[in-house]
This record gives sequence, C-alpha cells and structure tokens, in this order.
Amino acid sequence: MSKLKLVNDYFNERIMFVSDAQNWGVEDYWATPVEMLVKGRGDCEDFAIAKYFSLQALGVPESKMRITYVQASGHGPTNLAHMVLTYYPTPAAVPVVLDNLIPEIRPASQRPDLTPVYGFNGQGLWLAKDRTSGNAAPRKNNIGYWDKLMSRRGRELD
Repeated sequence: MSKLKLVNDYFNERIMFVSDAQNWGVEDYWATPVEMLVKGRGDCEDFAIAKYFSLQALGVPESKMRITYVQASGHGPTNLAHMVLTYYPTPAAVPVVLDNLIPEIRPASQRPDLTPVYGFNGQGLWLAKDRTSGNAAPRKNNIGYWDKLMSRRGRELD
C-alpha cells in the first residue's frame, strides 16, 4: 500500500487540475505522464493514467490495476463523468480507489459517490455490470483515446 500512497500523493499534491479545454484547447485529450508532468496540470483521466504507469514502473502488476470510468455524485449540481485508478489486491477483492477528487485512498465500498461504469488496462476492458454478474473475462479494449495515448507514449520511450 505504500507505493499506492506515494504515487497517489505525488500527483495529487504536485499537479493542478484543469479541463482539457483549458489545457489542450480540445474537449478531450488523454495525456501521457510525460505530457502531464511537463505542463504541471491535467484532468481526471490524466491523473489516473499517470498513476497507472507510475505504479507499473514501480513493479505493480498491470493485472491488479484498472483505469475506471465512473459517475461521480456530490461534486457539483449533476453527476460528473470522472476517471479514477482502481487497485485490486486480489481478483475478487473490493478495489481501492486512487482519485484526485478525494485524495485519501479508500476501498470502493467507502466511496458511495462513485458509480463504476467500466474499467480497463492494457489487457482489456471490463464492464462494471460484468463484475457484479460474476463474468470476469475481459473484453477487447476498443477505446480510441487509449490507442492514441499508447502510440504517443511509445514515441516518448524510444
């Protein structure tokens, strides 16, 4: 849990939250961790993505992490489309949530403000309803923003 806290605190304390429209001039842009660090700011998926790759670099298995799209309530007048990083200590465990809205790492069961829709990583995509129905098999990750991010990230690492 110390790696999770270290990474979560690092990004939450050093990176300023701004919308993609303010940061990039477009409605939606998934920044690589390098792009986020250079700018010093990002939006929710940028936080989740940076935490994901940082933890992976620190030896946390990809299979234990998912970038999770949620509906967040209580953070404005309407439900907010939001992304967090979830960490599963075991496949059947309740995940813990690494978030930029509430910086304390908490089990998902203690985050009633979040309603998961789907989660993904480099291995696939899981619908939240599949987890509750017992279907744990991943689907193909067809998220175009993820593909574009991975392409830019690959060029950064060359």
